[in-house]
Amino acid sequence: MRFDAIIFDFDGVLLESEFEANIQLAELLTNLGHHHTAAETIRHYTGLAGDDFIAAIERRIGSTLPPEFHDRMKEKSIRALKEGIDAVVGAVEFVRSLPQSLPKAVASSSSTKWIRGHLDHLGLADAFGGHVYSGREHVARGKPEPDIYIHAAGRLGVGIAKAVVLEDSEVGARGALASGATVIGLAAGRHCFDGHEAMLRSVGIEHVAHSFDEVADLIGLRQTSK
Repeated sequence: MRFDAIIFDFDGVLLESEFEANIQLAELLTNLGHHHTAAETIRHYTGLAGDDFIAAIERRIGSTLPPEFHDRMKEKSIRALKEGIDAVVGAVEFVRSLPQSLPKAVASSSSTKWIRGHLDHLGLADAFGGHVYSGREHVARGKPEPDIYIHAAGRLGVGIAKAVVLEDSEVGARGALASGATVIGLAAGRHCFDGHEAMLRSVGIEHVAHSFDEVADLIGLRQTSK
């Protein structure tokens, strides 16, 4: 692949946050009387955030979520940000292996506070400079709209058509494809159950990687560390 910049989704691509979060979300919804499995929460809600995330759940359950739900979710977020979450296997080494001259950014549905806090935990606080962008803070329309990717590429000084985007969710993949970027579907996180690759391909992803070694092969960059 020929590209002038690389743009990363965050949760599920660099941070191993989707697996535990979706198990906890499924348990919470089930305890509130709305049975969900982790596979269902991953399928229907991954990649969404803020009002879009809440709206998707409420559409699916057919009712308004109670205050208890919001309180519990806030508690879990605060605890995760304080304690940290593991990186997706190979993610830190991959980011560190990229040429310093290569423009790179994070384009996520999460808040910049969440992203920067976890980048610090991962030892990547300096890796992206000021190029950390949130779909709820920097653009009017979040994923699955393409706005956040176009915004990130513009701030990097690169046309979106010359950028490669790493995404793991259906919502993110749809938005990234709509932006005009080259998109690699990443199925390396613990939340990528059987059928994850098929899901990514079903929305139009041509290139799917199951590890960062495979990403390195796809983009012509070989990792030198493990």
